[in-house]
Amino acid sequence: MHRSWLMCVLLGSLAWGQAAPSSAPPAEARPATAGRATEPTSPAESADALSPTTAVITINGVCPSQPKATTAKGTTAKSPATKTSTSMTASADCKTVITKAEFEELANALAPPNPNSPVKTVNPQVKRQLANVLPRFIAMSDEAKKRGMDKTPQYKEVVKFAQMQILTNQLQHQIQADAAEIPDSDLEAYYKQHSDAFEQYTLERLFVPRNRQVDPEDAEKQEAKDKLTDEQQKEKQEAEKAKLEEGEQAMTKLAEDLRTRAAAGEDFTKLQKEAFEAAGMKIESPTVTLPKVRRSGLPATHAAVFELKAGEVSQVINDTGGHYIYKLTAKDELSFDQAKEEIHNKLQSDRTRELMEKVNSSFKVDTNEAYFGPGAPGMPGPRGPAGMMGNPRPTAASAAKPQAQPQTPPAASEPASTPATKPN
Repeated sequence: MHRSWLMCVLLGSLAWGQAAPSSAPPAEARPATAGRATEPTSPAESADALSPTTAVITINGVCPSQPKATTAKGTTAKSPATKTSTSMTASADCKTVITKAEFEELANALAPPNPNSPVKTVNPQVKRQLANVLPRFIAMSDEAKKRGMDKTPQYKEVVKFAQMQILTNQLQHQIQADAAEIPDSDLEAYYKQHSDAFEQYTLERLFVPRNRQVDPEDAEKQEAKDKLTDEQQKEKQEAEKAKLEEGEQAMTKLAEDLRTRAAAGEDFTKLQKEAFEAAGMKIESPTVTLPKVRRSGLPATHAAVFELKAGEVSQVINDTGGHYIYKLTAKDELSFDQAKEEIHNKLQSDRTRELMEKVNSSFKVDTNEAYFGPGAPGMPGPRGPAGMMGNPRPTAASAAKPQAQPQTPPAASEPASTPATKPN
């Protein structure tokens, strides 16, 4: 979204370096191989094969900007070849040609490549989007200039504001690019200092619900309940409470019994099914195997699991969601090469945030409530041009949201939430 908006701002005041009309150079022909069919090429390969001077867009009916000719006395005169028009209808030979190099220069300025990506080519989606709007913007802005609209006070104010937004976006991109310049020594130091964060554990988990499933009352029972006196209602509530507590105690005892059997070597899948049947659960029992779990993949209250030795079974862990029993089956660790990209993304995200906070904390804003009214805006720091004050460009690391699934937890995720009835 912010790319589209920025494109409109830039192209609305674009002074395109249009070349004089000329015939577009032919695309370089590939020699045919005798006796062998040529293999079809992908669009990306075809685009790469074009020379920088190849015309990629030709706008017929819009005259290119012509340089002013200088006379011997220093005065200027119009070139005889210059054609101008006071309406949207131009002469037939009037055209504007945009080369591959000119187009890609603009595209890369509007949507700079990701600094983390080894490929620095124009995004295909951006190419298509720009090619769709660019001819119309050039034609309409040309007509607007003929009408003198680029000389109005309103135009100058809009350009002034657009320049601030463009510079803000470029600063944010530059900050992100600067933050991406992290030496390998820093990455290795982080890896050594946080080695436990890259440990991976294969676990088996047994989940025992805290309460037994209670079937909803049918209409007949509900009607009879509504006819009870206040005293009878109170007695019934106390009986239900006692029954609930009895059920909780039974499930707690069941969890301890199942833990003893798990420690003796019984199959976790079988025990899990038994736990759900005892709880009256009507849903399928969850998968017991949790492969490649990182320390950030479980709640902090379950952290003792990571201190187990291979083959050991944990004690029953009780929390608001139910009762949990773990068995550690294997443990390994990501190598530095495997964790390098993840560490880079995290450090880049941290550094980007620090640099942005430094800029945002360098100024203070006071607003006049007599003008803006009570609760005047706090005037947040500069953000990206998605809208009037849009969101900044996300980094590669910030795009990865914390996951709650302990089966495949990300390295920097927050602890997974505890399930109320059925764990993920």
